[in-house]
Amino acid sequence: MSVARDPALSTSLCAIPLRNPIIAASGTFAYGVEFASLLDLNALGGLVVKGLSREPIEGNPPPRVVEAQCGMINSIGLQNIGVHAFVEDKLPLLARLTTPVFVNVFGFTCEDYAEVVRVLEDYPGVAGYELNVSCPNTKHGGIYFSSDPALLGEVVTAARRVARRPLIVKLSPNVSAIEPFAQAAEAAGADAISLVNTFVALAIDARTRRSRIGAGFGGLSGPAIKPIALRLVYQAAQAVRIPVVGMGGIATGVDAAEFLIAGATAVEVGTATFWDPQSPIRIARELTGFLRREGISDVSRIVRTLEL
Repeated sequence: MSVARDPALSTSLCAIPLRNPIIAASGTFAYGVEFASLLDLNALGGLVVKGLSREPIEGNPPPRVVEAQCGMINSIGLQNIGVHAFVEDKLPLLARLTTPVFVNVFGFTCEDYAEVVRVLEDYPGVAGYELNVSCPNTKHGGIYFSSDPALLGEVVTAARRVARRPLIVKLSPNVSAIEPFAQAAEAAGADAISLVNTFVALAIDARTRRSRIGAGFGGLSGPAIKPIALRLVYQAAQAVRIPVVGMGGIATGVDAAEFLIAGATAVEVGTATFWDPQSPIRIARELTGFLRREGISDVSRIVRTLEL
């Protein structure tokens, strides 16, 4: 028996069974099918495809990715093929998997989010949605949904009206306090929240005196952000009753255990897949080893057990 299928790791998220709590994160795992030759997709706890919009987006100018100390900075610009091409070209392959597939959804207005979800609702093979709210709302002067609890509530409400499947809301860490945003998502009908998204960052080339990223700023991810992400996951989990999915620098089974202890029901692995495409399965295996060493028979027994 594969340790990724170990009964001790079995859990659920929004009533969706997961064979283990390790989910491949959006943005670093393409549409999932591209990794089929590199690992067994059916050994994952789940996977989240990269963000989808109503229409295709070309993304930002290069360079888009730069290595940072203990992580990386990216500014992809939400490049994607659009929801209509996704349901025609990618979803039929994903629908064959036994692994739950979550679709990351974004837009520039509430109507954009609702329309992407509406299209997806007509197709099998989708377990739920993850709303990326770190996008500028063009109807409100470019403000980000993630920076105003009221606007966050509006976009979640819009998606909730058309979504029959579970809604996970992905929160930004670039706020002064996470609790109001977690609570706003819950009040608007979110079934779960996920956090954290990347931190706004800047990398400079001292010789040219220019940004190393084509678009200027980028998003910092990887092990460097883990201590802050853990704090935010703990605070969010204390503020809501709905499940929390934790992410931010997870590279080992012990990292995953720390997020679960902080209050997460499941975790997403992103940047680690850049240097180790099989990292989600490896992390599940390492999490099994941690549980065995600690004499813990069920992964759920460590969730929300942090004592400060």
